[in-house]
Amino acid sequence: MEDVEKLKGENPSTVVPVDLVTTSASGLDPDISPESALFQVPRVAKARNVPEDRVRQLVTDNTRGRLAGILGEPRVNVLALNLALDAASK
Repeated sequence: MEDVEKLKGENPSTVVPVDLVTTSASGLDPDISPESALFQVPRVAKARNVPEDRVRQLVTDNTRGRLAGILGEPRVNVLALNLALDAASK
């Protein structure tokens, strides 16, 4: 519950995505939901000194859909997004 309250403080007008306060069984899942990535846009944009619109576009560009259009959920690979953010910050 403490994590939820902390995240609400970061972005009070947005519902906290559940995968930001839970972990996968292994704790090593490289993906997050697009909602979780978008929730963090203001904080990431500020930390990296990149406009929010640019960060939002990079999230969209790095969002992968369902496998074969039906299996799984849309997801964002955190490593790929961070590499794209690194390139945008230069």
